[in-house]
Amino acid sequence: MSINNEKGRLLTRLARAAIARRLGEVAAGEAGPLPDWLRQPGAVFVTLTQHGQLRGCIGSLEAHRPLAEDLEENAQAAAFRDPRFPPLSRTELPDTRIEVSILSPPEPIHFSSQEDALRQLRPGIDGVILEYGHHRATFLPQVWDQLPEPAQFMSHLKLKAGLPGYFWADDLKLYRYTVEKFKEDTP
Repeated sequence: MSINNEKGRLLTRLARAAIARRLGEVAAGEAGPLPDWLRQPGAVFVTLTQHGQLRGCIGSLEAHRPLAEDLEENAQAAAFRDPRFPPLSRTELPDTRIEVSILSPPEPIHFSSQEDALRQLRPGIDGVILEYGHHRATFLPQVWDQLPEPAQFMSHLKLKAGLPGYFWADDLKLYRYTVEKFKEDTP
């Protein structure tokens, strides 16, 4: 693992330890008191990949508990409760790469039309939350790597929320956030 700073190394190590502990393995790297910033409220997404393919991704959109607690819960949820995948097995953990994204507080995007909303999106920078009635979905900024055009990004986000890709309504709500992300180079 060669993450460029101590914060990233600690976050990915704690996420891996939370998953290992749930698998009944000895969780390495948990000794010692937590830094104060991990005790502050924070929102985090944990993304798991294997051989470059998504294997789980779960997170919180808003800070509602200490960052360390949110990290542990979302690491375990990504590994064992992402409905798109079966629970992670002990034999898969060594091949699983962990990415941790700390989210900024979401900010509303004010727009007059779909075109106006698309113009305001910042590819590669913005994570986006879409809300319409009981429909809600988000894409982390990393999704821009696969969907670099704002119209395509938005269409897929609507599909993820359970809406048609062409859907638009004047009372649809959009929010943006940024992330500070840390990824293991190798598991």
